[in-house]
Amino acid sequence: MMTLYRKTCQECSQLITQRYSTSFSMGIKAFDKAYRAPIYAIYGFVRFADEIVDTFHEHNKAVLLERFRRETYLAIEEGISLNPVLQSFQEVVNRFGIERHLIEAFLASMEMDLHHHAYEDGLYKEYIYGSAEVVGLMCLRVWTDGDDAYYEELKPSARSLGSAFQKINFLRDMKSDFDERGRVYFPGVDFTRFTEEDKEMIEADIKADFDHAYTGIVKLPKGVRFGVYLAYVYYTKLFQKIKNSPAHQVKKARIRVNDSRKVALLLSSAVRNSLNIL
Repeated sequence: MMTLYRKTCQECSQLITQRYSTSFSMGIKAFDKAYRAPIYAIYGFVRFADEIVDTFHEHNKAVLLERFRRETYLAIEEGISLNPVLQSFQEVVNRFGIERHLIEAFLASMEMDLHHHAYEDGLYKEYIYGSAEVVGLMCLRVWTDGDDAYYEELKPSARSLGSAFQKINFLRDMKSDFDERGRVYFPGVDFTRFTEEDKEMIEADIKADFDHAYTGIVKLPKGVRFGVYLAYVYYTKLFQKIKNSPAHQVKKARIRVNDSRKVALLLSSAVRNSLNIL
């Protein structure tokens, strides 16, 4: 019956991913089947931690996050949890050797959101690393499956991809982050005076991340390469829409890629993949 429990927990993480992110769900579905459940498990874990700090306003977030941290490590140590998300996550951590320092960096970034509303340069880099880059590294541990040399080769580009995704999320969600949480993530940027120069500086930084990330995407294992490329294509399209929008529009509304456009991107990316011209 343990098999049934494990499968049920895995399905919970999959459902969480599908409910919270259509773009990442689309990318994961493009993976070979063996890779899907571990990545759903990682996403479910990071999504629930993020929910604690972003959504549970009527509760003591610091207490909830600390409890989540303790239960995470207990699940990893004992190899079992009655929390379906932590059950799935600990299986992945223990199976693929995901380092504790990556998990701790992620949880530390979540805790930052409880105490900081502006992120100057050093803190900003630390937050980007913990909230996004280490998530890419957790996934990379799965994709390289014990091959440490392969992991080290792809590690820099995996960090760049996570960084690009997160910075685009910050641009896309500027209004809600400021209006609902009082946060501005970009160093030296005043939301009330967000200028075209501010926007162009951030966009140049994102482009550099994307350019570096692409060099690693094409070296990924065949079973995940297309799925990661698909997420990359979706985010580059979103990035292009943001670049084409004036600063005042980025401040005013959440820019998104509609579902029909996502389907078109899926089809065009599939053709490129089939022709081996990623």
